[in-house]
Amino acid sequence: MITVIGARFKKAGKVYYFDPGELMELTEGTEIIVDTARGLEFAVATGAPTEVSEKSVIKPLKKVVRLVDEKDKKKHAENMKRKKSVLDTCQKKIDAHKLDMKLIDVEFTFDNSKVIFYFTADGRVDFRELVKDLASVFRTRIELRQVGVRDEAKMFGGVGGCGRGLCCHTWLPDFNPVSIKMAKNQGLSLNPTKISGICGRLMCCLKYENEAYLYLKKGLPDVGDHVKTPDGTAVVMETNVLKELVKVRQVLPPDKKTPDEERLSPDISVFKKQDVKNLEKKKKKQKVEDDIIPDEVKDLLGD
Repeated sequence: MITVIGARFKKAGKVYYFDPGELMELTEGTEIIVDTARGLEFAVATGAPTEVSEKSVIKPLKKVVRLVDEKDKKKHAENMKRKKSVLDTCQKKIDAHKLDMKLIDVEFTFDNSKVIFYFTADGRVDFRELVKDLASVFRTRIELRQVGVRDEAKMFGGVGGCGRGLCCHTWLPDFNPVSIKMAKNQGLSLNPTKISGICGRLMCCLKYENEAYLYLKKGLPDVGDHVKTPDGTAVVMETNVLKELVKVRQVLPPDKKTPDEERLSPDISVFKKQDVKNLEKKKKKQKVEDDIIPDEVKDLLGD
């Protein structure tokens, strides 16, 4: 085991481990200066020093340099104030070079040894000349980093369809893979406007709810299955996963004229999941492949 302190550089950013050294009284929210591969950085502790497995730590473990003092706070505030003017300058250079890229954000290392610009683009962008221009203006190391539309939403923030702030911007440190199958598990319509976030990709909340839906669906028959009910054999018309209810139509006795044709009652009966039982083995389901995903939904499966 090794003693570490977790720290974030951004709100809802990833948590990185550092060696607290002699600063064992750090608490959540304490502002600290840490040593990183990019240089000195301003960070916020996510909790008190704790012990973790050495396997979960990337070595060599960088150290916490010191607690933030008033001078450090002033410098950090100045860096934040510079962002708008630096972004404006960079945008002018992008326009001058006629590059097809959208500037998103800029970061400074605490010691101003590097400036990192974030942008989105449809493809690869040759920004070598742009970097040279920016380096001559800011007289420091320049890095341009291309990000995806999800990262763009995380940086900008906004309000989701639920009426609350975007999860990725307010608290979600990492993006989890989200698939169309998760939407199918909830019985949602594969309508892009219903299952996509403001980033244009599948909503992250589909992932949060998926485990609960998978648990509740255990033992629940599929639509079209033949089941045994207290009233006899029936065919499943609809299921309610959250309420664990099954809507069925009872199988009627065969007609003498058409004995091979299955007849169903026009009335709908509702039973609890535990009151119905499958009469036949379920057919092997086809995997959710591209050929059964509507074309207008495929765009949601990007980065």
